[in-house]
Amino acid sequence: MSQVTHNRPFAAALERLRASELRPTRQRLALARLLFEGEDRHVTAEQVHAEAAHGGIRVSLATVYNTLHQFTRAGMMREVVVEAGRSYFDTNVSDHHHLFFEENGRLVDVPAAQIAIAGLPDLPEGVEVSRIDVILRASTKSK
Repeated sequence: MSQVTHNRPFAAALERLRASELRPTRQRLALARLLFEGEDRHVTAEQVHAEAAHGGIRVSLATVYNTLHQFTRAGMMREVVVEAGRSYFDTNVSDHHHLFFEENGRLVDVPAAQIAIAGLPDLPEGVEVSRIDVILRASTKSK
């Protein structure tokens, strides 16, 4: 990477979009920078929209949803559906699973090596498993 590119404020976001073959629009760049600069995390579209607004990024909630889905299709994120109508978007695309805390909606990564899959069903000829997603649901024990 050239020194000039490295010093530009949106350089990392721009490179990530180009690597994923997404056109670097102003809104995609701003959201990519918001999402991917820093630690991996799990966010809802509403959280991203609120963070964008707080950061002075003018973008509609519909655009946030569309962009998150574009990033997911491009392999930049994973969508984790915890229940009907409730999704999180995960910036960590490595092989891992999740622990979902039902009381507060917190989602935590679980390394893939910590979960063993005992067996898989027979698949039709020419079909292979591309990924296995496990969501462990946790709630406070009632006594």
